[in-house]
Amino acid sequence: MVAVTLAALAGCSGGGQDTTGAVGGSSAPSGVPTSASSAPTGSVPSGSPGGGDPTGAPGAQPPQRSAEPLPQAAPLDGAKVDAATLPETYDKQVRIGQDGRVLVVNGLAGGCKNASAEVAAQSVDQVLVTLVTTYYPPQGGGVCTDDLRPVPLTVNLDAPLGERRLVLESREEVG
Repeated sequence: MVAVTLAALAGCSGGGQDTTGAVGGSSAPSGVPTSASSAPTGSVPSGSPGGGDPTGAPGAQPPQRSAEPLPQAAPLDGAKVDAATLPETYDKQVRIGQDGRVLVVNGLAGGCKNASAEVAAQSVDQVLVTLVTTYYPPQGGGVCTDDLRPVPLTVNLDAPLGERRLVLESREEVG
């Protein structure tokens, strides 16, 4: 019975998180060059045409994936994190891996919303990470709950964060 329950839970968890960060240049502050070496964190499972469910039904919400535990990760000093533009609903704590290249940030998901994170820009002075909340309208006139919860998301940097400042911003979109 326990094995069946664990197998069912494993199937719901979304499994192996895609640990790459995405790049987008449109939201970078002026003077911050963008980098084009990463892809979005996995909120859409591979093999899902058009970002829908695995069967390809348009508008279906993909399963939410959260970060795998990051061994030996430590909290990032709050003085290095600029989260001034994030709404109060976001958990602004960030964890950093031993090598300084992997960050775990917290997006918001729940109801009909999924979370992802993108590395929008990297420069010698700062790294800009965008927390994206994607709304998937319910199919067939369904209803969404209003519950939102923090979801840990992994982003990979081109180089260790080092002394650079981490800037967190948010964006909402419709899937």
